[in-house]
Amino acid sequence: MEAARQLQPIKSEDKYRLAPHNIEAEQALLGAVLVNNEAFYRVSDFLDSAHFYEPVHRDIYDVLAQLIRAGKTATPVTAKHFLDDDLIENLSVSQYLARLAAQATTVINAYDYGRSIYDLAMQRALIQIGEEMVDVAYKADVATSPANIIESAEKQLFDLAEKGRYDGGFQGFNAALTAAIELAGEAYRRDGGLSGLATGLTDLDRQMGGLQKSDLIILAARPAMGKTSLATNIAYNIAKSFVPETLADGRIRAAKGGKVGFFSLEMSAEQLATRILSEQSGVSSSDIRRGNIHESQFADLVDTSRRMQQVPLFIDDTGGLSVSQLAARARRLKRQQGLDVLFIDYLQLLSGSSRRANDSRVQELTEITTSLKALAKELEVPIVALSQLSRQVESREDKHPQLADLRESGSIEQDADVVLFIYREEYYLKNREPKQGTPEHLSWQAEMEQIHGLAEVIIGKQRHGPTGTVNLAFEDRLTRFTNLARDYMPSGLDG
Repeated sequence: MEAARQLQPIKSEDKYRLAPHNIEAEQALLGAVLVNNEAFYRVSDFLDSAHFYEPVHRDIYDVLAQLIRAGKTATPVTAKHFLDDDLIENLSVSQYLARLAAQATTVINAYDYGRSIYDLAMQRALIQIGEEMVDVAYKADVATSPANIIESAEKQLFDLAEKGRYDGGFQGFNAALTAAIELAGEAYRRDGGLSGLATGLTDLDRQMGGLQKSDLIILAARPAMGKTSLATNIAYNIAKSFVPETLADGRIRAAKGGKVGFFSLEMSAEQLATRILSEQSGVSSSDIRRGNIHESQFADLVDTSRRMQQVPLFIDDTGGLSVSQLAARARRLKRQQGLDVLFIDYLQLLSGSSRRANDSRVQELTEITTSLKALAKELEVPIVALSQLSRQVESREDKHPQLADLRESGSIEQDADVVLFIYREEYYLKNREPKQGTPEHLSWQAEMEQIHGLAEVIIGKQRHGPTGTVNLAFEDRLTRFTNLARDYMPSGLDG
């Protein structure tokens, strides 16, 4: 038997390691800002006072930032009045600020100093997360599963990657107001003046302003109405419009369109891809599956597939996911690839926690929708979740869906920011065909011609905008929703 290994003693220099930091870089940056306030604008997009290691430097950076943002000049003379004189031992604030300014180098290096301070702050945050993870793993009780520890660590890592710092709590109204003005500015500059992601369906975008960040959007309908088709249409429209933009801190965001995640819990990724290929090529998916296509159509399919290959659309077709597993995968996707909108097809195929699974299905769905709304806020992306409607729709004479049709599904209506219903009168009327040759059949035929290829998207709830009905064209052969030409808009159906 191999001899038992002896534990190595901890070296004193390992035991008392200091967290990574660079005081000189912090001093150099603050000095550069004091000498030339332009240096602040080179780092303000990504650097906050919390990123400084030295508490005194945090206070100084905060004061300088407030002065500059208020349109005032930040110098050792103007800044000293807003700082406690006893911040530094054996040195007055005036003397320390003057020393920082005197030793400052050129403003050209300000960005490099800022990046160094930022990166070291990220390393310190990583160390903190790692130490907490080790501590939790050591102290885990019987009821705590490793999967829960991993999910918690992933969430903390995601927060660190996205926010640039690991913090929370209250924020000043001024910060929220600034974010609101930035949102309005982005909408003003964007094509069509939308504050959210454009769906590619003009009338729907006009009513909703696009898909808004942090919104939970429920897309509900009875089977065969085209829920998945509308979701794939919108998802692909967003992905194919993606235009990247590089921010000051090196991160990439979408200037137009976005990166799309699609959880397909019912259909395989291949089936979903076939649907999208059909929509984009104009060849029906049934013909593609059966190989019932001629040479020119196959060439169109190949050309279309080449154009689609670069589209940032990511599909996860794993069945039987729990909402916590879905959240962990969504965080991972945003961290690794980027994410601007998330689709889930569909809600009732998700499961809640094992504890909730022992309760009623209504309580489990309540947990699922509450978790999805929290995830939308955490990821700062819209989440579009598809949902089945209850059978009570079929028992009514008027089969237009209503919010009441969601009520047996827990808190879907309460948690959702937007509820959309799909309704196609043609589907129901086709199943009520009278006997041929009768006056009723002629009347039925005339009505069918009037509503052929029409679909209604009913906005049943919208927290930040109006409700109403949007009319779209629906091509049954391609399962494709498109904008309805104005000259074909039926009377009495204006959105």
